[in-house]
Amino acid sequence: MIVPSQSLSVSSSMTSAPARRSRLSRAAAAAAAAAAAARPGEFHTVKKGETLYSIALEHGQSYRDVAAWNNIDNPNRIRVGQELRVAPPESVAIASPVVVAPVVEVRPAGDVAAKNSDRLKREPKGGKQPYSEQAMAALERAESQPPAVAVQPSQPVKPVEAGGAQDDAWAWPSVGRLLAAFEEGGNKGIDIEGRTGDPVLAAEAGKVTYAGSGIRGYGNLLIIQHANGLSSVYAHNSRLLAKEGQQVARGQKIAELGSSDSDQPKLHFEIRRQGKPLDPLKLLPPR
Repeated sequence: MIVPSQSLSVSSSMTSAPARRSRLSRAAAAAAAAAAAARPGEFHTVKKGETLYSIALEHGQSYRDVAAWNNIDNPNRIRVGQELRVAPPESVAIASPVVVAPVVEVRPAGDVAAKNSDRLKREPKGGKQPYSEQAMAALERAESQPPAVAVQPSQPVKPVEAGGAQDDAWAWPSVGRLLAAFEEGGNKGIDIEGRTGDPVLAAEAGKVTYAGSGIRGYGNLLIIQHANGLSSVYAHNSRLLAKEGQQVARGQKIAELGSSDSDQPKLHFEIRRQGKPLDPLKLLPPR
């Protein structure tokens, strides 16, 4: 009778371990869901068909940053229902600038007297004059006056567009005619007609944060991060010339137009602010 009792005890212990892991997994998922609900915009629930690259693009982040915030070693391994942080955690928030107080030099009274004595020997430059309270007061007033500064005429300030850039800050990325315009809830950018191999130019200076083909529907894709939370997207290229991490100038050739993941040669171009698509025609110069 003793042996069956021991066997039952071991079997019960073995079956309880998976149950405990299952409960812990459900608890972790519930905690992640609660955190996402408490702080909307900081987390994203992975849906079917999404990739880490597409999620990062949607939220205006670099996929490398999203991977780091979520301790993801392989960007291709995410699962449906997974909660991903898509905003910087508080621990990496930008620190406030430190204000340094000016250094005040403290001298003994003897040094001050010596300085005043030396001043009488050198000032005024026209020659020596005997000490008097009036002469000392006049000398102190002269030294306390700020130096004259030449005033330059003010320069006109250029107006700012809706996207936060100056009116001449953006350039057309391709010379072809417009095939499709921006549509709220539909086309997230504009489509520009062209021939395979036509140059694709950076619409504004910035840093390349993505170069690849990991986002479905975009083909060979480049994403450039600009100032003020803006980014530009260049899709369907036949060849990518810029690399991730590279700084590019406005008008620099970054790719060659193509038809990758598209029904015809064209450039799909987007401008986004923190992931939200903007109408590029409101930022590009008229032509």
